Amino acid sequence: MGAHELILALGPTIPAGSRTLIIQILLVLGILAIIAWLFITRGAKQLAVRRLLILGFAVFAVLTVMFPRVLTSVAHVVGVGRGADLLLYATVIVLLGSLALAEARTKNAEKRTTVLARRLALDESEQPLAYRERMLGTDRG
Repeated sequence: MGAHELILALGPTIPAGSRTLIIQILLVLGILAIIAWLFITRGAKQLAVRRLLILGFAVFAVLTVMFPRVLTSVAHVVGVGRGADLLLYATVIVLLGSLALAEARTKNAEKRTTVLARRLALDESEQPLAYRERMLGTDRG
């Protein structure tokens, strides 16, 4: 028996409210795991504003999972048919924003690396007078 058949076999025995509770618990645990991972991997170097934004997003995500009808109501207010569609649109916007920020950070890092590499090359280069003496030789006796 495959997973699909197992889910179908269990479906009628689990009340609809309990099935909703199962997905809510799984989604909330997933959100909390992602948030915890972000805090652990970023450490103390992360700005307080970024932490507040992450916490705000986590609260929004948990509320969306726990009260999906509210999101659907908000979706209707802004002219979207379903709450899931509104969530998808918002996710796309956040993803594109994150990609743009990552691209900007990458370009800044590349510029800093180029400046540092040039500075290092200049600092480690042989001085012109020393090069001339080495090439012409100082023992012309």
